[in-house]
Amino acid sequence: MNDAEIRQSFHRKRLKRHHEDQGTLVIDELGLRHGSCRADIAVVNGRFLGYEIKSDRDALSRLPSQIAAYNAVFDRIAIIVGQRHLAAVRHVVPKWWGIILCVKGSRGAVHFFTQRRPLGNPLVDPFSVAQLLWRPEAIEILRASGADARLLRQPRRVLYARLVEAMSRGELKQTVRSFLMSRRDWRHPQRPSQCGGLSRPTAR
Repeated sequence: MNDAEIRQSFHRKRLKRHHEDQGTLVIDELGLRHGSCRADIAVVNGRFLGYEIKSDRDALSRLPSQIAAYNAVFDRIAIIVGQRHLAAVRHVVPKWWGIILCVKGSRGAVHFFTQRRPLGNPLVDPFSVAQLLWRPEAIEILRASGADARLLRQPRRVLYARLVEAMSRGELKQTVRSFLMSRRDWRHPQRPSQCGGLSRPTAR
């Protein structure tokens, strides 16, 4: 199994109800921390859910940095892993990460078995959540709140820091969710949550 095969099957078998929910956005390859890392699959609704895929063909060398990026953004996280890496992953990922084993059946179908359910992530970083916003979106929010024009010309890091100062965590997450849901100019023209032709939007 390769990543693409696992991803397609996971969308069909585990994320079907999310795809059918108009209040939920399912995103492939969501850029985190301005593209320094990408979440294989992100589900955005009342919570931010992240899924990392590690097939038997993958190495685990990048996993520590991916763990840090996922922990900064997602409320709940799970790793989808082949049999080869199952034992190692148990010792590497945090205890609040879920673990899902993927196995290919005799007829070629991919099956998923939950080994550990995800728990609430205690390390969410509001600044990293704010980074999911594009610069024009951050400016729009600050302008609506009456921010000085000089502030709106500042670098992105200053804009995000001001958003974090001005909003509670819940307000920030809800605002980010609203902008993600309303976007119409992802890198691919189709809606990110379409399962048949997976798009690859990224925060920029």
